[in-house]
Amino acid sequence: MPPPPSSTAEALPAASAAPLLSTARAVPWMAGWLGLMVVMAVSGRQATRELDVFQIMEVRSLIGLLMLAPLVHAAGGLPAMRTARPGQHVLRNVVHYGAQYAWFVALTMIPLAQLVALEFTMPIWTLLLAAAFLGERLHRWKAIAVVLGVAGVVLIVRPAQAGVSPGQLIALAAAVGFAVSVILVKLLTRTEEATRIMFWMLIVQSLLGAWPALAVWRWPSPAVWGWLVVIAFCGTFSHYCMARAMRHAQATVIVPMDFLRVPLTALAGWAIYAEQIDLLMVLGTGLILVGNLLNLRRVPTGR
Repeated sequence: MPPPPSSTAEALPAASAAPLLSTARAVPWMAGWLGLMVVMAVSGRQATRELDVFQIMEVRSLIGLLMLAPLVHAAGGLPAMRTARPGQHVLRNVVHYGAQYAWFVALTMIPLAQLVALEFTMPIWTLLLAAAFLGERLHRWKAIAVVLGVAGVVLIVRPAQAGVSPGQLIALAAAVGFAVSVILVKLLTRTEEATRIMFWMLIVQSLLGAWPALAVWRWPSPAVWGWLVVIAFCGTFSHYCMARAMRHAQATVIVPMDFLRVPLTALAGWAIYAEQIDLLMVLGTGLILVGNLLNLRRVPTGR
């Protein structure tokens, strides 16, 4: 942080320039996050055309461990990865593994834009879970955010028209699972560093998926090996991009940028797979994103 200015004349430019500079530095990292997440969705769909989801997730975890190795080394090597909370790491990663599996399965069943829109209900479920289990207060703006999120899901899923499809239910289950995982990560971060959390995520999920992956194993073609490497790269370094963006700007700046993932993924689905988007899908997605924005609203103490 720069030293305080010595005069009011110096204070005005400094106060106005700092947020712009911070946001400008965050934008390239958010662009990396957005690009990697969209590419991972397309890569996942391409890989699932040939391989079982269990095998894709196992290879992703093993390659991810290799990619994480430099960060582990920089953090102090394997001794620095020791943890006093192995049970909580296992619990978090059992939930996260299940959510990831559901996400990949839903990826093969519903349009990309619909999958990502339903994924964005995760902050709504996180809000409810934080209120229930972490004692966080559910003020009126957050309650409105929940209502908007649920209304958005109804518009996207449209149960009164043709019922809820299995793919939609699986996508919603993935969003709830990711929300539970976020709560468990929040508890872990009280004592654990980010690299250690990522390390145990890859270790535990590699062990969880080893037997299911072997049961369905088939040797990937050279083209699918390429998609698997892309999935592992995107899954590992997209989070690094997000972390770097968070260093340069507040969540109230970063999260609205992440909303661009919905139209970008929809555009990819339209361009690559000829997936169509209707008005109710757009309106439902809009309600979910507005709900997420309200969830970011700062509320004065006492409300």
